[in-house]
Amino acid sequence: MPDNIADIAQRHGFSTDAARAIADALRRGGGTMAQFNHPELGGMGQWVSGGMIMIGDMFNNNLKARVDALCRDIAAAPGPIPAAAEQYSGQSGNWWPDGLGNPSATGSQNDMRYACFPDSRRLAVMRDGRVRVYDTGDHRIGGFSQQQSGGQDLSFSSQYGTVRLDDLTEV
Repeated sequence: MPDNIADIAQRHGFSTDAARAIADALRRGGGTMAQFNHPELGGMGQWVSGGMIMIGDMFNNNLKARVDALCRDIAAAPGPIPAAAEQYSGQSGNWWPDGLGNPSATGSQNDMRYACFPDSRRLAVMRDGRVRVYDTGDHRIGGFSQQQSGGQDLSFSSQYGTVRLDDLTEV
């Protein structure tokens, strides 16, 4: 890709992290639409090629125009839209770090992805292009729940009931 994410981000006055969030959202949207949540991009927002743009900071027309231009440039860049996980060297093609094994469950919504690895007792979470890994201890995860009001809070059910992501230790 001749125009890499960092170059496109700089051209529009955004961080590489914000541009990666757009690239990941565009990949999920087939390159023609994006649903994202990043503070630099006005919070939660949506973009559809052909002219539809909405951002949480709805009255900031300058920011809206910059986000639209960023989305258009990333979507129009030659080659495949780069995955946010490409920032991690040594990847096996998955967005989570190598060495965790095979996930028993994965999911995604908006700018958050998660994968559970019971054999290694780990939970990987990607938010805004950044992957964090958590120790699940002796929890046997049976399901995920994501609350979106005011933020993205992830919780899961285990044999002990509902456990919030914030209750786990990052490794």
